[in-house]
Amino acid sequence: MPAPSPLAPSPLASALFSPRRIALIGASADPVRIPARAQRYLRRHGFAGELFPINPRAETVQGERAYPSLDAVPGTVDLAYILLGTQHVEAAVADCAAHGVQVAMVLADGFAESGPDGAARQTRLLAVARDAGVRLLGPNSMGIINVPASIACSVNAALEAENLPAGRWSLVSQSGSVMGTLVSRAAARGAGFAKLVGMGNEADLTAGEIARLLVDDPNTDAILLFLETIRRPDLFADAARAAHAAGKPIVVYKLGRSEAGAKLAATHTGAMAGSDAAADAFFRAHGIVRVDLIETLLEVPPLLLGRKPPTAPQRAVRVVTTTGGGGAMVVDRLGLAGIATAHMLDTTLAGMGKETIAAALSEARAAPDADLAIAVIGSSAQFRPQDAVAGVLAATGPHPICAFLVPHAEASLRLLTEAGIAAFRNPEPCADAARAYLDWRAPRPVPDVGDAAGAAALLGAADDEPGARAVFAALGVANTARAIDPAAPPADLAYPVALKAAGATLAHKTEMGAVALNIAGPGELAAAAASMRARIGAAITGFIAQPMASGVAEAILGYRRDPMVGPVVLLGAGGVLAEVYRDVVLRLAPVSDAEALEMIAAVKGLAPARGYRGLPKGDLAALARTIAAFSRLAALDDVTEAEINPVIVRPEGQGVVMADALLRTGSMP
Repeated sequence: MPAPSPLAPSPLASALFSPRRIALIGASADPVRIPARAQRYLRRHGFAGELFPINPRAETVQGERAYPSLDAVPGTVDLAYILLGTQHVEAAVADCAAHGVQVAMVLADGFAESGPDGAARQTRLLAVARDAGVRLLGPNSMGIINVPASIACSVNAALEAENLPAGRWSLVSQSGSVMGTLVSRAAARGAGFAKLVGMGNEADLTAGEIARLLVDDPNTDAILLFLETIRRPDLFADAARAAHAAGKPIVVYKLGRSEAGAKLAATHTGAMAGSDAAADAFFRAHGIVRVDLIETLLEVPPLLLGRKPPTAPQRAVRVVTTTGGGGAMVVDRLGLAGIATAHMLDTTLAGMGKETIAAALSEARAAPDADLAIAVIGSSAQFRPQDAVAGVLAATGPHPICAFLVPHAEASLRLLTEAGIAAFRNPEPCADAARAYLDWRAPRPVPDVGDAAGAAALLGAADDEPGARAVFAALGVANTARAIDPAAPPADLAYPVALKAAGATLAHKTEMGAVALNIAGPGELAAAAASMRARIGAAITGFIAQPMASGVAEAILGYRRDPMVGPVVLLGAGGVLAEVYRDVVLRLAPVSDAEALEMIAAVKGLAPARGYRGLPKGDLAALARTIAAFSRLAALDDVTEAEINPVIVRPEGQGVVMADALLRTGSMP
């Protein structure tokens, strides 16, 4: 048999998005019940395939023949939507498995989201499906909508609308209710979707796997994600690489900015590298555009379509405005988003003629000091839409362009959107979109973690600082500390030194009085050790000494195996104020030396080490090598958290010093 055409949809994609034979298990004839909606919406929105309502207590449901069970349905079924109560779902999935159903969607809740009993119920459900090769969507799934194919297999109330606008963007949402919200918000903008998928609990099919299917969908040009968490990050990464290669941007709005669980972490790094910060690092690494506002999710795609991520962006824009106040609103919000305004041209007095605006915007689109041109249009957008947008449509240049319309001006917005120009109703989404575009990067190559066998062999003894230092040194981090007996210190010990007590429970040594600085000789060394033993007692298992060192800056270097996205490495301004200022940068681990240099450049508190205002430069090349070496902890699956705080950055050419080290293995806190 010849191989299928590369353009042919996979069997899974066909069953999900283009089923011709759908069974509704638990179909209801009562129009006020939620299960009744699926059948009504399928027919209302034009489903022309075969529909099999399954209801053992009715001969007809909503005017169509009903079937007592799947046994009575002739032939095979592509897609089954299980509309039954929680207690009946497991048996229904088993029935689907017995009858060769390719995909089963489950509406009911009461599974993993509801506690241990529900999680056990979901595990059983998944086992039944996997044993028979049935793919599950849900539980808790609002279903699937394929607008061009007139398939609305969902119970979402947004489908009460008589018509669904078709578009070329597809949505994958972990919230079923938000899926309907975005349908209505898009329709109000005159926009629509190609496909919409309500993921629910993702017991089997995940958002990443669905996104990968949409990359191959000829009706989808952009993929929008509404996420509450990240499951199967490997599948997201695969989808993102394929989307980049296909020129289909992926845009995400993700909940979870708060970090209520950060206080449970064992290290400074754990407190600062929460899962949302890790999610940011994940999206950046894989070329997924993250927006902060739900409006931006619907308005930013035209800014991305047909473009690649900017390389070496100036992080600056040029603004051309017909209203000074409107222009100032955008400039203000851009500044808060960290975007500079290279130039703002107010044409209020010069007039808003097509030629004037087009010339100014063309200059802005070609300016070497900016990455993006923003047109801000005043009252004319409301009353003379054709004239108001003419100059924007006529502008040319290599940089992208977008527009903020100050008044309520739906006609102008529609004209711009139809022309493929991102148009915004408010300055906040406009600035958010500009920031998101300038943060956009191509997916990074799959990193090589290198050979970490030597470090792995040392993990068994890494529960104290000497053990942690040994692991880090095996990865390539310079270590100037040594284990000593304070009663008989080495003759070649280079005084003055710092003395530290070691022990598995001594995490924050300064607070515990387990550190003594500037020790000048053997007598002071023995006295300091005795004092520590008197204060701390049996928790001390040994001592280490390290020559005193000073530098031009201090950094905190941290590592965490995030439960959502996996290994991340953190760099920030070091010392005791690390957690206070949160001046940190996260990246997926491991990182290269070049990526480490980018991290250094992004930490404001390391400006002195970069030679700010003529200050002596630090050895940033050595710091970058240290970051890259430390990040190779990603090769050690047992390591959950690790930290060097501080890393003392010495003057250029003199390297860096690991002043304190901590490593934790085992399960996450």
